[in-house]
Amino acid sequence: MRGDRVDLVHLRREAGRKPRVLLADSVENGADAAATLSALKKPMRLDCYRCTALLTHGKYQLIQTDAVAGAPDEAREVVRWKLKDQVEFPVDTAAIDLLPIPSDGRTPQVFAALSPESTIAPLVQAFQAAKVALQAIDLPEVSQRNLAALFEKDGRALATLVFDDDEGLLTFTLNSELLVVRHVELNARQLMTADDDRRNMLFERIALDVQRSLDNFDRLYSAVPLTHLLVAPIPGVDGFLDYLRTNLTISVVPMDVSSVLDLGAVPALLDPLRQFQCLRAIGAALRGEPEAA
Repeated sequence: MRGDRVDLVHLRREAGRKPRVLLADSVENGADAAATLSALKKPMRLDCYRCTALLTHGKYQLIQTDAVAGAPDEAREVVRWKLKDQVEFPVDTAAIDLLPIPSDGRTPQVFAALSPESTIAPLVQAFQAAKVALQAIDLPEVSQRNLAALFEKDGRALATLVFDDDEGLLTFTLNSELLVVRHVELNARQLMTADDDRRNMLFERIALDVQRSLDNFDRLYSAVPLTHLLVAPIPGVDGFLDYLRTNLTISVVPMDVSSVLDLGAVPALLDPLRQFQCLRAIGAALRGEPEAA
């Protein structure tokens, strides 16, 4: 749910076939989240689905830190207070969860995701007011990990770069797990609206940031082969992938979700602009659910 629009995606996984996208729509945001959800509940049949809401940039912090031994609830509380000086909001009332990072023999690490009560409480209350069940609140980094998992090759890591309305996000994943996260403080709109000279400067800045991250990943995970850099195209930003191909030491491949998803029910997603708009929601809809006991 962004400032001006809501992106909705419904996706179904079935064994032996590509995940099927059955709904992909974007609608204008209402006066508030509760009003928007109430208006969408009947036409979108929101009460029939397991709903995941995706936080946007600036609404949370994701911090890498040493893992803490113990039960999950206890570990979360220990990490909460350990990170209190690194968080820009009160930690005592913040929502927190931990995402383990695959260990390579070094001290076990986790990503700690924290979001202030001022963000989480209104979101939960909006779903409650609309009488729509909210099963999970997720992050763009996890959404991007879910997408990257569809493109991975067994035993080889994948770098994925996506620019959206908020920022650029570079992730490194292996076996459907998040290893490294890097943020690029530029958004797609800046690239779309820049003139040629300014755009080339931004391309150079991005390439330098990405190359530094690639070098750092190689130092941290020297035993893990990296296949290539997967880049989500930005509509109207010509020459971006070619610039990266020329200036990076890794092969650059465009992200084509039609190669890993069945879009037959939503042919509008073949349009690059619609793909760009719905990409984060697609990743959120790919969220895996634990098997029933």
